[in-house]
Amino acid sequence: MIETNSLKVYRKLLWGLFAFLAIAVGLYPGLYLILGRNFGLLGGKSEVLLNDTIWNAAFYGHITLGGLALLIGWIQFSKSLRKKRMSLHRKIGMTYFVSVLISSICGIYIGFFADGGIVSSLGFISLGVIWLYTTSAGLIAIKKGNINKHQTMLIYSYAACFAAVMLRIWLPLLITLHQGEFIPAYRIVAWLCWVPNLIVAYFITKKYTPRLIMKST
Repeated sequence: MIETNSLKVYRKLLWGLFAFLAIAVGLYPGLYLILGRNFGLLGGKSEVLLNDTIWNAAFYGHITLGGLALLIGWIQFSKSLRKKRMSLHRKIGMTYFVSVLISSICGIYIGFFADGGIVSSLGFISLGVIWLYTTSAGLIAIKKGNINKHQTMLIYSYAACFAAVMLRIWLPLLITLHQGEFIPAYRIVAWLCWVPNLIVAYFITKKYTPRLIMKST
């Protein structure tokens, strides 16, 4: 019984950390709107790119709607929400899908302009494609009544979405390891921020199938 209670406490703490990180990083794009072009990744972009209307539309579309997806997506893993408020679950899910649809396409576009050249570009473009595919596959699955596939694909989808969190955890560490050099660190984080996430998602889906979704309470 003591072990069971300890596991419950551990699960709640893990869930709380998961939610906190999703909310914190989900709100992070607001800083770009407040602090302007000298903040974050924009500080290293060329004036030509910063004055490009299409790139700007894609960048802000990616960070704002990607932030929204991250901000609301974790709620969908609540077992109690799905049982008691299915209509709300569906509304949040559709908002998540639309946000991902736009953010991922914008992300794929700006991926071609990523710092660090082809290595970084391939990493972020691949992430965008996987995010778009898994989310779309999840929507199609639930439309067909395939709940297990829907849950599986959305676990992968949010694992891809959570790359925004992991990037902000890994990048400072990698920059430190590379003695302050940004580009080598950025090339690595373009892959490290999402590949391990999908590996974790794989083991989660294998462990909990067909009871896929983690308990939040």
